[in-house]
Order: sequence, then structure tokens, then C-alpha cells
Amino acid sequence: MTSEFVLEAINREFSEAVISSSEPYGFLTVEVKKEELKKVIHHLKESSLNFMFLTDICGIHYPDHKEKELGVIYHLHNLQENFRIRIKSFFPKDNAEVDSITDLYSGANWMERETYDFYGITFKGHPDLRVILNMEELGYHPLLKEYALEDGTRTDKDDSMFGR
Repeated sequence: MTSEFVLEAINREFSEAVISSSEPYGFLTVEVKKEELKKVIHHLKESSLNFMFLTDICGIHYPDHKEKELGVIYHLHNLQENFRIRIKSFFPKDNAEVDSITDLYSGANWMERETYDFYGITFKGHPDLRVILNMEELGYHPLLKEYALEDGTRTDKDDSMFGR
């Protein structure tokens, strides 16, 4: 199995869905439209491509790119061929919602909840989308790059010790 073979198979079925593709560090990465994301992942799993293992789901935040401010990234693995693929999809922050894939991969349950918890990305159709790692009363999503990394009101530390 090669990156060219997998990319050709995706393009054959979803030519309108693929926005871009690349192969950083030998790892096939395909960006797809948000509306087609679940269909593409379903095809990767159920077709002869056989991506039966969901390695990870994570969010990403690019605050300077308003049309592609938030994104969700899926890492899938074909264990028989030992071939991995990364699927990305981006969207504006005010439309941070994608279809859940818990019906395709049961392991997606926890990963989608974690992504919701830290980035605020909603997964439509998720059976129990709620906060799992942060406190419910926290009221914000801590991995968004909107918050200061340090408390500016602290007076008990000397930044000169850290080269600042």
C-alpha cells in the first residue's frame, strides 16, 4: 500500500471532498471538506483500504485564520499493511461542529469528548458529549489560544531568572 494508491482511491470516490493532500515525513495527510468528513472516514474503514484502527482524534486552533480557525484531525491505521493516514478538516470557530464517528469506531467516544472538552468542537450524534477532564464549571476550553499562558498579576516570581 502506498500513499499514491490511497490518495487515488479517496479521489476516485470523493473528488469534490478533497481540498489538499501532502506527505510530511512520509505520513499521508489529506484535508477534506467538513461536510464529507464522515463519509470519507467511513469509506476508509469499510472499503478494501481497511483502516480499521482509529489511533487518535484531536483538535487544533489557528486563531489568525478566521475561515479555518478550528480543525479536527483523525489518525487512522491499516494494521495489516502497517499504513497510517491523517485526515484533517477545518472550519470557522462559530461553526465548530462535525459529525460523530462513534458509530464507526467505538474508541472515538472518549477522543471526541476530550476534543470537545479542550477545544469546544461539537460532535453531532455523539451519545454522551460532555466534559470529562476539566471541571464542568470551568466555562471555557483551555486549549484555545485565547488565554494568557501565565497569570500576569503574580508578583511572587522573577522573570529575569528565565531570560525574560
